[in-house]
Amino acid sequence: MRVAELSRRSGVSVASIKYYLREGLLPPGELTSPNQAHYDEEHLRRLRLVRALLDVGGLTVAGARDVLATVDDEQVDLHVALGTAQDAVMASVQPVEDDASVRAEKVVADLVARRGWRVSENNAGRRAAVDVLATLDRLGGDQVVGLLDVYAEAMEAVGDREVAAVVDRDEREGSVERVVVGIVLGGALIAALRGMAQESASARRVGPSGER
Repeated sequence: MRVAELSRRSGVSVASIKYYLREGLLPPGELTSPNQAHYDEEHLRRLRLVRALLDVGGLTVAGARDVLATVDDEQVDLHVALGTAQDAVMASVQPVEDDASVRAEKVVADLVARRGWRVSENNAGRRAAVDVLATLDRLGGDQVVGLLDVYAEAMEAVGDREVAAVVDRDEREGSVERVVVGIVLGGALIAALRGMAQESASARRVGPSGER
């Protein structure tokens, strides 16, 4: 198919497709002339994956490029693929070195030890948790910090089932893609369900004052 048909079938503009080609998110088509290329069903599937990572998963172009490179690497370890997806979802921030940060690191380290988690020092989630807790400390958000074990217990169950769903398979083909897509889009789904649950809890406790 030509790029115009690829655009029509995917719902992605020609301009966006050309941008993804330039950024290396979408592999080039087969040249049929100096100014024309042919695209196939694999390009259509890849384009849908790109849009899912960017639009639904909320990844940056750089993050999506890292995730797709992992998908394309036939030798990549599934555990490494999971880490790449986590890094892409949780954008790295420059930590502030202050007392709040030191306290937050201790809180997270204690949580990891208390729950017996096998979490590396450079885990993206661990770094993000330290940053969030340090920020809450600076803002006096003790009520949220008090929910840390509630969050941890819920996410422990979710994490175990998520990894089992995308890793515990007999076949290798497509497994890396399942891992990264499951981590990226699963995180978006968790955020969506959390928002629904919060509104429901608020309606039960204080009663709705009207449609928002």
